[in-house]
Amino acid sequence: MKAVITYLKDYFRNTSRPALVVTMLLIASLIAANYSLGIERRLQSLGHWYLSLGAFFLFYLIVIALTWGLQYEWSKKETLAPTLTRGGTIRLQPVLTAAPGQLIPDRRLLWILLIAPLYFSLKMIPWDLTHFLPNSITAPWDRYTLLVVQLPLKLAVLFGVLGVCYRLGLLEGDSFRRSLGLTTENFDVRPYFLLLALLLPLIALASTQQDFLAVYPKAKNLAFLDGHAKPLWPWQLLYELSYGLDFLGIETFFRGLLVIGLVRYAGDSVVLPMAAFYCTIHFGKPLGECISSFFGGLILGVLAARTRSIIGGLIVHLGLAWLMELGGWLGHSLR
Repeated sequence: MKAVITYLKDYFRNTSRPALVVTMLLIASLIAANYSLGIERRLQSLGHWYLSLGAFFLFYLIVIALTWGLQYEWSKKETLAPTLTRGGTIRLQPVLTAAPGQLIPDRRLLWILLIAPLYFSLKMIPWDLTHFLPNSITAPWDRYTLLVVQLPLKLAVLFGVLGVCYRLGLLEGDSFRRSLGLTTENFDVRPYFLLLALLLPLIALASTQQDFLAVYPKAKNLAFLDGHAKPLWPWQLLYELSYGLDFLGIETFFRGLLVIGLVRYAGDSVVLPMAAFYCTIHFGKPLGECISSFFGGLILGVLAARTRSIIGGLIVHLGLAWLMELGGWLGHSLR
């Protein structure tokens, strides 16, 4: 845990204060707008899938452009970037950049910052796979199949996109896994389980709140199987496994691609835009979860940049997701 605290202290000591403050004000404004006007709900209810896709893409692109613009505006001439040495340790090395306001982004960086919102916009809209199901799968199992299959398919598309990025040289590393932090090198599991333990009281508190219980457990979406599946728990377990796979995609995308994949271009400056983007994908979640996602994304981003691994973040994120499912079950049972 001492190493985690050191990583965070180094990050906040070296990051741009104006960029941090203005980014937080921007995100606070977007959160206020979403929970009063319903930004995400409006984008999803535009009718045609291509309208929602375009609207999400434009929204995410604006968030990325604004937050990255803040980083460039207040970047220091010499920033510190975490570098993996031959001995297997992480050291902060100076990365020379242009003067503030005169930075010219690497074209490969711009490509990734364009691909990222496009992929996630595609992920945010429902995929109608009805026509691909065999005729032998009838109601309600057709609905169940669509629920369970959709997230693994989106994960497969993500890895396909990332594979193309790696082949094109947009990602750096002597292997595909290392380029995205899918490695346990320089990784200590203990701090992450401690972080998870520290979150338990917050989950317990959230499990008593109405807005939390309105969303969790996600497995309550399987209520349409009542009377059709006996016992129900194997189908619920399969659903939870599919739900868990989504967090592998989330960590690979945000901490793998947008932090570890981009840290060579801009050092620690990659963390804040990632955390802002990460917060906006939680606009459909309870308010407390949305707010905490920004700070959680910031912490996990710093740890990913320092360790060059997303495994710890995956442990925290997946553990948190399933604990929230458990909290939702308990919260409903005790009401």
